[in-house]
Amino acid sequence: MRRTAWITPLSVLAFAGLTTVACQSQDAQQQQQPPAATPQAQAPQQQQQQPGASVELPPGVTQEMVAQGQQIFASTGLCFTCHGPNAKGMPGLGPDLTDNQWLNIDGSYDAIVEVIKTGVAQPKQAASPMPPMGGAQLTDEQVRAVAAYVYALSHGGA
Repeated sequence: MRRTAWITPLSVLAFAGLTTVACQSQDAQQQQQPPAATPQAQAPQQQQQQPGASVELPPGVTQEMVAQGQQIFASTGLCFTCHGPNAKGMPGLGPDLTDNQWLNIDGSYDAIVEVIKTGVAQPKQAASPMPPMGGAQLTDEQVRAVAAYVYALSHGGA
């Protein structure tokens, strides 16, 4: 009986050791595999995602501001919550910002900055108002960057 008492624990340890070695070699093989897409293949996608690249931006607005505004729009600015992740709008929440139809302002860069700062107390189509800065805490620089992004989208850069 003493023999069988040792065989079971040793068998378990041996099996656990073999499993660990086998899993480690699979992990190593997976890590050595090249990524699915090469950087050259990703470059055209990144160029397509740059809104406003072909848009004539207002004086003082740069392509860097547009890129920064895109990041803020999709994250800390909370804009995506009502306007959608691609700024095409959400029914009953926020209008499409990629077209050139403006409901509450004329669509100029300065008007976009102002509406982001002050919000829309009485929206024409949405069920609820837009709070100032969409309810986020943004600096003036961030507001101007988001406005640059929205301007670029709405003036043919979508």
